[in-house]
Amino acid sequence: MKIRFLDIAQSELDDAIVYYNYESLGLGDEFLTEMLSALNRIAQFPKAWHSSSKRTRRCQTRRFPYGVIYQYRGDEILVVAVANLHRKPEYWGNRI
Repeated sequence: MKIRFLDIAQSELDDAIVYYNYESLGLGDEFLTEMLSALNRIAQFPKAWHSSSKRTRRCQTRRFPYGVIYQYRGDEILVVAVANLHRKPEYWGNRI
């Protein structure tokens, strides 16, 4: 299944990787691995996660306080946000 990111969601992912690598060498790479694992789970089971709105779902990472906010669009997953769930939890709402 194709996974596509909104530009702003891609920026959020990139910024989080940089932040975690700044905090501890290699931690950003571990964060990326965790995010890729979450994206793989989403691609395999796109309807399995908590519904945030009519078309939007959230898959939480296991280790980090982040969630992948996405929309399942039949043959595509659109990542709307890579959200730190400890900050303004619904800030991405105007993106959908």
